[in-house]
Amino acid sequence: MEVKNFVEELQWRGMVHDAMPGTEEHLMEQMRSAYVGFDPTADSLHIGNLVPIMLLSFFQRSGHKPYALVGGATGMIGDPSGKSSERNLLDEETLRHNQECVKNQLSQFLDFSSGADNEAVMVNNYDWMKEFSFLGFIRDVGKHITVNYMMAKDSVKSRLTGDSNDGMSFTEFTYQLVQGYDFLHLYNNHECTLQMGGSDQWGNITTGTELIRRIGNGKGFALTCPLITKSDGSKFGKSEGGNVWLDANRTSPYKFYQYWLNSSDEDAEKYIKIFTFLDRETIEALVSEHQEAPHARLLQKRLAEEVTTTVHGAEAVENAQKASDILFGKSTSEDLKTLNEQTFLDVFEGVPQAEIASNRLKDGLDMIAALSAETNFLASNGEARRALKQNSISVNKEKVTEDYSITEKDLINGQFILLQRGKKNYYIIKVV
Repeated sequence: MEVKNFVEELQWRGMVHDAMPGTEEHLMEQMRSAYVGFDPTADSLHIGNLVPIMLLSFFQRSGHKPYALVGGATGMIGDPSGKSSERNLLDEETLRHNQECVKNQLSQFLDFSSGADNEAVMVNNYDWMKEFSFLGFIRDVGKHITVNYMMAKDSVKSRLTGDSNDGMSFTEFTYQLVQGYDFLHLYNNHECTLQMGGSDQWGNITTGTELIRRIGNGKGFALTCPLITKSDGSKFGKSEGGNVWLDANRTSPYKFYQYWLNSSDEDAEKYIKIFTFLDRETIEALVSEHQEAPHARLLQKRLAEEVTTTVHGAEAVENAQKASDILFGKSTSEDLKTLNEQTFLDVFEGVPQAEIASNRLKDGLDMIAALSAETNFLASNGEARRALKQNSISVNKEKVTEDYSITEKDLINGQFILLQRGKKNYYIIKVV
């Protein structure tokens, strides 16, 4: 299989922070194998994991073989890199469940099943680490790395000299040895010669290359990607509700789409290179077009469309776009009724609600009652009448008059009615 220049691809996308000398030449010689480790402490990855996922995906698209390592063993310890405290440890059953969920998500980006020489492989370091005894590990692995070498790593130094007085447990201190052994194991058993990750992983990765040199008498390579930041200084991958997950049950496709759509111009220009598979020519044309009319937000729209399609599929994008249009008035009551419950609630998050009994709709609920007495959307019957006469009231995006009655046919998803005054004042009636 012909290989493409993987490092060059990453460089124009802004995805190289550090690479060991000779990495590019090594990868251009023939198909190589590389791995990235994923933390299995949740049953879903989040968009903070997208950078290493994209590293593996671009690697495979360049003709190489990717290994996705789920850290079942290391997940039982906890990586100190970038952490200020030790994390909770998980049992094996939970880790196995999380591994399957992670593989399903990775399969949106990686080919695990085509039978091609470079199809992706998932491994779990618990499968080889569980056979080690403590004495065996410190004898066969630990004696090859000095404490001085381990203490010099930034991930260790930052914990020992940080504000926290908790220091660092021996368990966490040994983390880099365990991760380093993973690299050695994959080198010996799968001819894996490259480990990739975020720039905070450089110390752990180079411990692996050192073990390969000292125990395996071979040469391993390391490549890291910059840690992604947002232009306003806030953390990438976080929203007001916390992590932005790849699992639709944790973060709805609509909210996922909105996260990318709300990117700043500066961030969108950076993200579209890192998180999409669009080629350089297409991206440069998009950036140029965006700069001519930034108010149209073409870059953000294409970014949101591409990433959401990869993670959730084209139908989810269509629904998210339809839901976005509803907020900006370009929709009908029929559009509203096509939204599923979660998307409807996401679109109108924070909008005040009132509950009414379903039997109130049997004979029709008159508009004055719906606007005032039943909901307190408007302060009085008089204000409700004035608003209706001014033609400023809508039910499910359709203008109504005082003689309109709300019935069961107005229900969205069998339980919601959307009232609106003017362009931006919304109110939801929930029928119970």
